[in-house]
Amino acid sequence: MLKEERQAFIIKQINLHNKVLSSDLSLKLNVSEDTVRRDLNELAESGQILKVHGGALSKSFHYPFSQSEVYAKESKKEVARKVIDLLKDGMSILVGGGTTMIEVARMIPDTLRCTFFTVSPLVALELAERPNISVILLGGQLSKNSHIMIGAQVVNQLSEIKVDLCILGTNSLSIEDGLTDSDWEVVQVKKAMIRSAKKTAIMSIAEKLGSDQNMKVCDLNSIHYLITDLKPEDASLREYAAVVEVV
Repeated sequence: MLKEERQAFIIKQINLHNKVLSSDLSLKLNVSEDTVRRDLNELAESGQILKVHGGALSKSFHYPFSQSEVYAKESKKEVARKVIDLLKDGMSILVGGGTTMIEVARMIPDTLRCTFFTVSPLVALELAERPNISVILLGGQLSKNSHIMIGAQVVNQLSEIKVDLCILGTNSLSIEDGLTDSDWEVVQVKKAMIRSAKKTAIMSIAEKLGSDQNMKVCDLNSIHYLITDLKPEDASLREYAAVVEVV
């Protein structure tokens, strides 16, 4: 594979999953980690990604308020529009972070009256703009990679609440492996969020379906709603629809 092809693959993986590990890229590309590190350094120097220890991060994830940087923005807006239909007056709702969740927060109608709990300071700021929404930001250590609160303090707080609906973005989702991620601390927070909710909705653009990471959050049958940018009757969603309600 040519360097240009490798780097195009790396950018695609980073945009889809927000974060990639050098070791994972080495296996997928069948090249040495030194080769991957050189590619990441070049991409970082050209301003296309953010290089971190052990891998790289997506610029669109870390600068979500810069409209031009957000990957698959129109697809994420379509997902967000569907999420809004699930929100009803009087609900208590627990939400994660990410660019799709920020789109949801921006679309919430001013008339909606709900209480939102969130582990994301960025999402909390967007939600606070809605006049009839109460916002509770759960506290803990701020993850520099994921921009959400992590650690035992957050997990303990989550164990003390019970909400009507939990809304999470996804790193990867597949029939076989369910919801997966690549960050151990984030996985623990997501697990605690799902335990705190009567129902869970997972948001995913179609490109992420059928992918997997090395750490499991939950099986597909632990999810109540799968919300994508595709029409529910799309052929690629049939297997998912057999297990979860596809929106």
